[in-house]
Amino acid sequence: MKVRLRRFRLGGLLLLLGLAFLFDLSSGPIRIPLRDIFHLLFSRGSGDPTWAFIVRSIRLPKAITAVLAGCGLSVSGLQMQTMFRNPLAEPGVLGITAGASFGVAAVMLSGGSMATLYAIRELGSPGSWLIAGAACVGAGLVMLLVLALSSRLRDNVLMLVIGLMMNSITVALTSIWQYFSNPEEVKEYLLWTFGSLGGVTGLQLYILTAIVIVGLAAVFLSSKMLDALLLGENYARSMGLTVKRARVIIVCSTSLLAGGITAFCGPIGFMGIAVPHLARLLFNTSSHRVLMPASCLLGAILLLACDCIAQWPGTQTVLPINIITSLVGAPVVIYLLVRKKNLNIYR
Repeated sequence: MKVRLRRFRLGGLLLLLGLAFLFDLSSGPIRIPLRDIFHLLFSRGSGDPTWAFIVRSIRLPKAITAVLAGCGLSVSGLQMQTMFRNPLAEPGVLGITAGASFGVAAVMLSGGSMATLYAIRELGSPGSWLIAGAACVGAGLVMLLVLALSSRLRDNVLMLVIGLMMNSITVALTSIWQYFSNPEEVKEYLLWTFGSLGGVTGLQLYILTAIVIVGLAAVFLSSKMLDALLLGENYARSMGLTVKRARVIIVCSTSLLAGGITAFCGPIGFMGIAVPHLARLLFNTSSHRVLMPASCLLGAILLLACDCIAQWPGTQTVLPINIITSLVGAPVVIYLLVRKKNLNIYR
């Protein structure tokens, strides 16, 4: 009975994801009816040319990016909460997101000629590759350092503390760089930190898709390892699991997902810490074979909904996605947790 109910809920989430995707394509300053969305997507050469350009070239890549980012960040947060057995863990807890931000700061705050790189990124010029590349390098360096330190540790709690310290150091270095930079450069960097789903098009979207698919594949293949780690490292060792190898796989997949998404979309908060809790509350299970697809679907739905809200109806204003995810998602999670009255993720 429970299995059927969970399958029914997963099917309902999949249907809701399709509806949210279509609604996101129709939302924006220019309202496009849902019935016309199908014709514009599947009938080449028909419909209004302006609407066709808006849907196919602008809104479709943005909606796909929202799905990819929502899935990747949500599953990354689930992994971190399981590995550290901490309900407050999220993808940025190891300093990967801060490392990506530091890489971008190194480019944007390095001189007056770099201050316009954010605007170049929005126009889709090759300068956007410089920002994405710098973010990947920053995230990769932090990941390598964390892996090097974790190889000497036997306790995930110590690794969590080291990750938090790495995050603090990276944020502090970025803040020092901002302090000595010109106001124009700081402004452009702050705009990047707000996050954006609309700057990923063309080849960048293909690369982001490949990164997320590889990361999700590694995560789904590690579901048994996560189930074992959920009951503690000693239990996992008694089951024959090599904890250090599992730790490396989890850290690498999380770094790939969080670092890649941050590189192309900027920092997007809230998703990694909240969506896994929503999945647990909805499905009432700790099995990662259920929680992983549930987190993927919920994360994609939530980020698509936030993107719809960010596109202020009837105006040309588009609010930063990083702000909307917190304003919309946090009250929902608080309500569900208060209603549940407890949250035991280790049962």
